[in-house]
Amino acid sequence: MKKLSLPANSPLLSKDFTFGVATASFQIEGGANDRLPCIWDTFCSTPGKIADNSDGLVACDHYTRWPQDIELIDSLGVDAYRLSISWPRVMKQDGTLNPIGVKFYTDILDELKRRNIKAFVTLYHWDLPQYLEDEGGWLNRNTAYEYAKYADLISQAFGERVHSYATLNEPFCSAYLGYEIGVHAPGIVGREFGRKAAHHLLLGHGLAMQALAKNSPDTLNGIVLNFTPCYPVTQSEADLKATAFADDYINQWYMRPVMEGKYPDII
Repeated sequence: MKKLSLPANSPLLSKDFTFGVATASFQIEGGANDRLPCIWDTFCSTPGKIADNSDGLVACDHYTRWPQDIELIDSLGVDAYRLSISWPRVMKQDGTLNPIGVKFYTDILDELKRRNIKAFVTLYHWDLPQYLEDEGGWLNRNTAYEYAKYADLISQAFGERVHSYATLNEPFCSAYLGYEIGVHAPGIVGREFGRKAAHHLLLGHGLAMQALAKNSPDTLNGIVLNFTPCYPVTQSEADLKATAFADDYINQWYMRPVMEGKYPDII
């Protein structure tokens, strides 16, 4: 097997460069009996939605195998591990914390700290509790406030175990793929729904940032946005206009509210 190496002057060899690995709760955990259902459970159980009919009920069984998984992560020699918290695992429907779910994550965070691996925690990676979706999900403004309560309680519970918090993972995917073209959970279709969901997601981000500033002021706190570069086919006026519109619709719709407090003019 050929050994990979970096040039001696590579910035990646700097002590300041953070090497990390990442996962998402629904994609790896399983342990569905110990949490509330989420929108991806419903989506996966809907005929025709998932090509291979896979689901997250067992997944990689990280819920029971997490000690071995962290051993694997440590064996890679990385500096950081980005994981997401399953909202329906740590919260009960009455708005209180689920101590069993919280302990699952605090045990993981404690083990990461013991091994000197920085924990990058994502608070929302698409697995909205189904009971909130039944009330409108991200189309319901109240979901942003429920999310803020969750962010407040869980960041208090985690204390000083976390190096960095991300409020939302890729709200473009949650809003556009989930509520506008319907290829992700919850599978709703309609431009007006995608725009409304995006607004409530961004509102939730802002509210959660306030909670994080209060409870965890020494961590790196922010949001994960995904961008698609937009290029015109030609330099014609029509192609340039279409490209600018696509950039505003796909990218700036999320970036500009976060950085400037306003939406693109195309709204």
